[in-house]
Amino acid sequence: MAQGLFGTAINCMDGRVQLPVNEYLKRNYRLDFIDTITEPGPVKMLADKEAGISSIHQRVKISVEAHGSKLIAVVAHYDCAGNPVPKETQLKQLNSALETIREWKYNVSCIGLWVDENWQVILVK
Repeated sequence: MAQGLFGTAINCMDGRVQLPVNEYLKRNYRLDFIDTITEPGPVKMLADKEAGISSIHQRVKISVEAHGSKLIAVVAHYDCAGNPVPKETQLKQLNSALETIREWKYNVSCIGLWVDENWQVILVK
């Protein structure tokens, strides 16, 4: 098992959201490291159980089992090119994405984050 406290972020590949999310998770959850799993518009992929979800699941498994991650954060954000739908739609997808993650039955906390137009991270669920 890896040394240090790990969390897992399932985040968009958009480089604008990586740093704010990682800093938020480290600061608010006292984590040392964030395993970052990126996809374009991951909340849609997870909510709709699209192709590629098994790859996300496999990477989460590595983070939880090999690194001992105790937190999985799923992230949606403003101006997402991979999932260009309104915020309200993304937040519904985020809730469904969290349900999908919880179906995997890892004994970890799961949270949903929204990154707004000012690149501020907001806990939504």
